[in-house]
Amino acid sequence: MKNCLILFFLSSFSFTQSDHMSADDIMKEIDKNLNAESRIITSEMVVKGRRSNRTIKSKNWIVGTELAFIEYLSPPRESGTKMLKIGEKLYTYSPQTDRVIQISGHMLRQSVMGSDMSYNDMMEDRPMEELYSATIEGSTILDGREHWVMVLNAKVKGLSYPKRRSWVDKEYLLPKKEELYAKSGKLLKTASLKGIKKIDGRWFPSKFVYKDELKRNSKGTEWIIDNIQFNKKIPDSRFSKALLRK
Repeated sequence: MKNCLILFFLSSFSFTQSDHMSADDIMKEIDKNLNAESRIITSEMVVKGRRSNRTIKSKNWIVGTELAFIEYLSPPRESGTKMLKIGEKLYTYSPQTDRVIQISGHMLRQSVMGSDMSYNDMMEDRPMEELYSATIEGSTILDGREHWVMVLNAKVKGLSYPKRRSWVDKEYLLPKKEELYAKSGKLLKTASLKGIKKIDGRWFPSKFVYKDELKRNSKGTEWIIDNIQFNKKIPDSRFSKALLRK
């Protein structure tokens, strides 16, 4: 009986603590879950079409928010395509043309390989707390779990999505569902996180789902995490333009 009372007290205390977090505190916890000193990811991007799906496999090396390298492994048509992010600069290499191109400006909003994800979606890793000011609209139940409903407004210029509405799971402290808006208030994309599990002491999704609401025939794109390693040493040589052609 004593143990039951202790467990009840602890669970009640934990719920009370999370339920009374400020918007800033929630944003910090989201960033802690999603970001790390480094990440090595193997993944599949499933682009859903009206008649069939395409699956594109890749490996990602990421250090902080400034450095990222992506190599596409399959299918043969995309194999050897690479992307390199250094600070605010993004370079792509296509073995079909044997050219390195810098992606900038409006090009960053273009689709990656016909998916519902843009270059910005893939490469923007800055902490949410740095990019948005947040307010809590209220609480709701989503998929049988308690969530905060939050509104995020950009506090820096040039973001692809100046406004976001997020449904943040109160236990996982991750945005299970998001609506991404233009400055005009037009809905641009929806996103959701699925298959959340604990990895190295943090909650992290095994699947990201994006849907471009401006694409009339969009069926959505899934980014599936096959494996992720946090805080592993990645040599500086990984983030070299010379490596794009190798």
